[in-house]
Amino acid sequence: MTFISALPDIPEFHLPGVLRRVNPYLPQWPHALSLCLALNSALRLKILPEDTLSLCAERTFRVVVEDGGTEARFTCRNGRFRPIWRRDAEAPADVTFRGELYAYLRLLTRQDDPDTLFFKRQLCIEGDTELGLSIKNLLDAIDWPPPFLDRLLSRLRPAPSSETP
Repeated sequence: MTFISALPDIPEFHLPGVLRRVNPYLPQWPHALSLCLALNSALRLKILPEDTLSLCAERTFRVVVEDGGTEARFTCRNGRFRPIWRRDAEAPADVTFRGELYAYLRLLTRQDDPDTLFFKRQLCIEGDTELGLSIKNLLDAIDWPPPFLDRLLSRLRPAPSSETP
């Protein structure tokens, strides 16, 4: 059993409405920075396929968490994912992925595949749909979690207690 498959099922939930109203007024660059750090780490660890950079080169992306009122804007330049620091200073994104937090979490934990989430309209692609579908297919092809990470996470999981309640 893998660590990811041992996680509890993520139910459909919605973040409190106050976040959707307040967060758009806060800086959004921390979300983009975090996502770029994760993507660049995935590249270095060879979790993302090699053709990722050629697919993403010189393109701009936007990931919107609708119920959180947040977004991450980033680009891929010179072989690295880079945050876009000012949302109003840049041209529109080439492709936008839009959904609620629970859908992204279900995608990340492989509790739903990308096709299911897009078919149910829990995740949407806007803009360059050909690029968006290529990214969606790339996400679907990733072996997640990679074996080395799954072994590490499994070691961190506490051992079952021998005591019975």
